[in-house]
Amino acid sequence: MLGYVLAGLALGSIYAIASASLVVTFVSSGVLNFSFAAMAYTVARFYFYLNSQHGWGTDTAGVVSLLVFAPALGVALYFALFRFLRGKSSLTKLVATIGLYVALPALMNLWVGDQAITTAPGLAALTDKPYHFFGTPVTTDQVITYGFLVFVVLAGTLLLRRTDLGLKVRATVDSEALVSLSGTNPGRVAVGVWAVTTSLAGLAGILAAPSQELSVGGMTALMAAAFAPVLVARLRSLAGAVAAALAMGVVTDVIQKYLPVDSSWTATIVPSIPFAFMFVALVVYTIRYGSLQEDAGVAGPLDKAVKPANEDADLAAAEAASLTLRGALLAATPLVVVALLPLLFKGSPYWLGLIATGLCYSLTFLTFTLVTGEGGMLWLSQISFAGAGALLTGQFSVHLHAPVLVAVLMAACVAAAAGAAIGLVTIKLGELYVAIATLTFALLVDGLVFTRPRFLQGGIGVFLSRPGFAASDEKFSYLTLAAFAIFALLTVNLRRSTSGLALRAVRDSATASRTLGLSVLQMKVITGAVAAFVAAVGGGFLAMNSYVAQPLSYPPFLGLVWLAVVVTLGVRSLTAAALAGLTFTLLPGVFSTYVPLRWADVPTILFGLGAISVARHPEGVVAQQARQLRLLVAKVLPG
Repeated sequence: MLGYVLAGLALGSIYAIASASLVVTFVSSGVLNFSFAAMAYTVARFYFYLNSQHGWGTDTAGVVSLLVFAPALGVALYFALFRFLRGKSSLTKLVATIGLYVALPALMNLWVGDQAITTAPGLAALTDKPYHFFGTPVTTDQVITYGFLVFVVLAGTLLLRRTDLGLKVRATVDSEALVSLSGTNPGRVAVGVWAVTTSLAGLAGILAAPSQELSVGGMTALMAAAFAPVLVARLRSLAGAVAAALAMGVVTDVIQKYLPVDSSWTATIVPSIPFAFMFVALVVYTIRYGSLQEDAGVAGPLDKAVKPANEDADLAAAEAASLTLRGALLAATPLVVVALLPLLFKGSPYWLGLIATGLCYSLTFLTFTLVTGEGGMLWLSQISFAGAGALLTGQFSVHLHAPVLVAVLMAACVAAAAGAAIGLVTIKLGELYVAIATLTFALLVDGLVFTRPRFLQGGIGVFLSRPGFAASDEKFSYLTLAAFAIFALLTVNLRRSTSGLALRAVRDSATASRTLGLSVLQMKVITGAVAAFVAAVGGGFLAMNSYVAQPLSYPPFLGLVWLAVVVTLGVRSLTAAALAGLTFTLLPGVFSTYVPLRWADVPTILFGLGAISVARHPEGVVAQQARQLRLLVAKVLPG
């Protein structure tokens, strides 16, 4: 038993260091850092580059990686991205960090190579012999991990709570403007914070690489697990996060002593333990406090007062211009071009196939337009609803012999019920807690449901067919366009209806909406149900397009990329949803066809950089350009 406990403490120590980085980042900047996995991977990959590819010693490579490269990376990222996130919405912060999560590993691989790394070194030398604690062997890597955890906890607590620098860090969160008036440069404080937290992320990545594997997927699993103690600590308590992380590590290892080694349930239960911690914490806090809200990262009154005065005026003018007939025609023009694409490429099976796939993604991406753009809800589970739509379509079509389109609608109804339930459960949670809760839901569904044999079918999925009248790519493209048009029209009608006005009021301010007698609960539940329905329909169309319902096609963190692409172009724009789907398939197709193989990661980098640009232009590329065009036309052709 002692061996399991010591191994669990080592695992929990890695979780604790990762959690400490996330907590310090949030407390000091108000950013829940979804790019943590990318930072951890980048620093760990640089350490591997020095140690394994160039023969540097573990000490030298570790010092250079953690004390030179990682802080320099943090400073560079601050000036490139994080300094623009102050005072932005939770959605903007989240999407910008997701963009970094997408782009940074691809940039690193472009530099050092993208070969698969099956064995990664730790910070201990390979010749080091294990120690013995009451007869139980303890490796040097474990001892190093324990030591770093003690250092991080003591240094972090003393620095944040007992020094003038810690006071300045915490004051910067409350109001940069007031800190500036006191003679402190908030930019310098923020640079130091990001340098330190990037080093912590890199340390967690290097320590985790030997067991988690040195890959973006391995670091993403570490990040997902680290969110659990952060949530238990309510995003702010460093000591609470460390204690929860250690407990989680011990439970994860000790429970394996009592589970059968070769059981599929063991392989399912063990990775789900962090998410069980999240679920229990959410239930306990909701029952105890009634609601769970985050309060970091909200600019003070003085910060809001110095906001550019013409920003809202420009947006208001653009909204007014879009309500005219001319504005509506301008908005519809890109959609007409999209509708002509299947005809233009009907003679090229390759490009027509990509267009059909892209239109299926466009249909699926409407879920973000509804749940986030219209509802203002930061849900990260939409890919799971799409996956559920695909898998249930396959089940209803094959086992119940339902026509495939009927099966799609049946699957969407099941997803809508689940969406309504999530809307009900998360009604009293703040935006970031909703994001973590829905991501947890997606990870649990992926691990507990999508891995069932009836869905996997040995890894090949369930085969299904398209409707007989839309068997070709061209006809299927227009069937998908018809579905997109139906949901787009329903969305437009919703915006102009009384319910749409109520939904907008709830999105802008739930508290003010309650004072007006509006039912926040009703609006959130309905929006969640409709968005889940649309996602499931999109998933069903994706399955029909590929002729297979494959659960491995819907990993939760791919859903973050989906959200980043949509928000980059414009989360409230129907045109942006259509263009986002096509961009998601056509851009990689262009690079794979016309660009050398070594540049294959460039589309990924572009998607990531596009999401990062949201920090400067939160309305999205399409909405921004459309706004400028409408204002220009309104000036040239008044009336």
